[in-house]
Amino acid sequence: MRILCTVTGKPSHARAMLPLARACAEAGHEVLVVVPPELTHVFAHEPVSVLGALPAPGSSSRVGPKLADTFRALLPVARDFGPALILRDGTEFAASFVGEELGVPHLPVPSGSGNVFDPALVLAPLNERRAEVGLPPTDDPHAIFRYGRLDCMPPDHSFIANPTPHTFAYRQPATVDRAERLPGWVAQLPTDKPLVVAAIGTALPQFKDLRPQDHNIPLDRWAKYNPTTLLNAMVAGLSRVDCVAVVATGGVPVEQERVAGNVHLVESFAQPLLLQCAQLMLTHGGYNSIRECVGAGVPMAVLPVFGDQPQNADRVEELGLGTRIRDVDAAEIAKGCEQVLQDPEFTRRARSAQRRMLALPSVADAVAELERVAAERSPLRGA
Repeated sequence: MRILCTVTGKPSHARAMLPLARACAEAGHEVLVVVPPELTHVFAHEPVSVLGALPAPGSSSRVGPKLADTFRALLPVARDFGPALILRDGTEFAASFVGEELGVPHLPVPSGSGNVFDPALVLAPLNERRAEVGLPPTDDPHAIFRYGRLDCMPPDHSFIANPTPHTFAYRQPATVDRAERLPGWVAQLPTDKPLVVAAIGTALPQFKDLRPQDHNIPLDRWAKYNPTTLLNAMVAGLSRVDCVAVVATGGVPVEQERVAGNVHLVESFAQPLLLQCAQLMLTHGGYNSIRECVGAGVPMAVLPVFGDQPQNADRVEELGLGTRIRDVDAAEIAKGCEQVLQDPEFTRRARSAQRRMLALPSVADAVAELERVAAERSPLRGA
């Protein structure tokens, strides 16, 4: 079977697609991944074919005019490849249009932005894009989910804000990079205090040199939520907590005078592995990080910035998996971390969620269900 995969989001979205694309290829299917050129490296050395043929979404809306450009770039590739199934990033809607045009089942893979958008609110702009590419309009906001959607969280812990019929939840593999490992110095860290892992994701550090006036970002908001301010506040907050902290900077500069002896700075780390020995994660609230925390049974202190992160932070609080920090302030960050570390109920709920995740079907089971969808041209069956 031929499977077409598309991503136009950030590298984290591509990494979310990778385990499923890899599993499909290892099951004997021919997989073609079509992405913007800057995402091709994510799929290098994998058993899939990669084509950097899509335009990057830039700062425009995912349902804006660039969607038609993506459709026109993707359609001839899809016609030539002849897929039996299309897997797309959660808000990569051009692929659903291509699937509709070719009569091929199409499904979204979980992503943060894909979890939180309201299908009813994008119906009108998507109908405008339909007209631009020659597709008929629809009055069904769930047409983009005609064959269902995939999820990587237990149903009672899902982060999908607007549930749709025919959702299949599966267990995403804990690690994406099979060769990754922790550096030796991690084993030398003190074990008499809780280990706190902290990171601001992969997207935020890319904005450290951004000029807010060039992107219509209010200067007062940028002064508070830019990556440098955010990371330095996190470091200063963790310096006040009785813990051992490992912080991934992502290349964002840190004021060394704010770093106490209990805080260890690195540019990056193998987050899924480090979470296996952590007691707390201080996070920006990206979906991948939250999913990895649940998979490791680790509670969270969430300091959200933009996109799906505020909704994710609220959902973490609702599920009792951690707390939301509401101000970029060292004292508030320290208070939030101490609250989670000192209340064992957060860890109990995180471990309960972890067990539910471990009971989900494997990625191999997900591939088998995708095979059925393609063969029968019928929606997913909930697991």
